Amino acid sequence: MELKQSLSTHLEAEKPLRRYGAVEETAWKTEGLGRNQLDIISMAETTMMPEEIELEMAKIQRLREVLVRRESELRFMMDDIQLCKDIMDLKQELQNLVAIPEKEKTKLQKQREDELIQKIHKLVQKRDFLVDDAEVERLRLPGREESRAPT
Repeated sequence: MELKQSLSTHLEAEKPLRRYGAVEETAWKTEGLGRNQLDIISMAETTMMPEEIELEMAKIQRLREVLVRRESELRFMMDDIQLCKDIMDLKQELQNLVAIPEKEKTKLQKQREDELIQKIHKLVQKRDFLVDDAEVERLRLPGREESRAPT
């Protein structure tokens, strides 16, 4: 028990004077600091000049813009892939119905054929709008022109 108390008092005595977030324990050394250094107040152990912070913030902002642009492109691609899959499924079903001779088709099969044609038409229009939107988005956001090959 005595050993445990001895260790705990020894560890408490070795606590560093400066701790992040513990302002009441922070010892500010003002001797030997110039006027510019006294103006810098930071909660971190190491300080950065405001210009360095602004540069890093600008880099982060550019990176964020690139990531948002890429996310947008990937969403357009996912939507395009899903629309293509849906169109292909409907085309396959339509092809199966078209393979049946016209004289042997029931009224229900003929209606389904018309429905499929309408659905395919709507999906193709939706995909066209999606492609147009993707192109407008690509042209609207700066920084993409250099990554594309000239057409």
